[in-house]
Amino acid sequence: MRICAVIPAAGRGTRLGSDLPKILTPLTDSETVWSILQQKLAPLVDHIHLVLSPEGEQAFAGYPARVSYSVQPAPTGMGDAIFRGFPVWSNYDAILVVWGDQVFVSADTLTRAIAALKSSHHQAVLPVTRMATPYVEYVLEGERLTRVLQSREGDATSPYGFSDVGTFLLTTEGLQPAWQTYLETAPRGSATGEINFLPFLPFLSAQGWRIQPLEVADATEARGINTQDDLDFFRKLYKNP
Repeated sequence: MRICAVIPAAGRGTRLGSDLPKILTPLTDSETVWSILQQKLAPLVDHIHLVLSPEGEQAFAGYPARVSYSVQPAPTGMGDAIFRGFPVWSNYDAILVVWGDQVFVSADTLTRAIAALKSSHHQAVLPVTRMATPYVEYVLEGERLTRVLQSREGDATSPYGFSDVGTFLLTTEGLQPAWQTYLETAPRGSATGEINFLPFLPFLSAQGWRIQPLEVADATEARGINTQDDLDFFRKLYKNP
């Protein structure tokens, strides 16, 4: 099965005290968030596609082999970012979406997710981990994903509920038409006003897609780089592995 990794990376590093795109934030003297993600993904996928802001496009000095990019003109949500890459990733059997600040998702999690994808027809693999206070919670009922609760939209989440690790593996067959159908009825977030990608997953489940959870033991994999504290944590971690 041919897989294209898709990295939504239009985020800016403003809250980290940087003018660089967040994905180009240095973690060590020689490594950035991007270089670490690229090293993890390149051996596992056939292609990597970045989705950048206009400023991010200018900041990249060049791209390795088997890497391409598209531009998201305005930060209108992760779903919009992912589907900006449709002309590229539609040529593959599946997309492995990894948020552009999800630097600590492990090669083991990525490998297990890919191994769990058994069909190229209407399947998704969702790596999840238990969190004491999940920022995002996935509500599973049997084999169905019924809801995604988001703190940033005012939802109350459950202690030690399942959260994601910023990584989602989906087959491409029928994905774009499903997204277009979802957009016709999807409510905007009550707080952000965005049409978010995450509620698209229970929509797919309701449409008959198989959403397979994959439990991840280390909750640190769920931590992205959103604040200076996050950045300090990962700089220390990568300096002293």
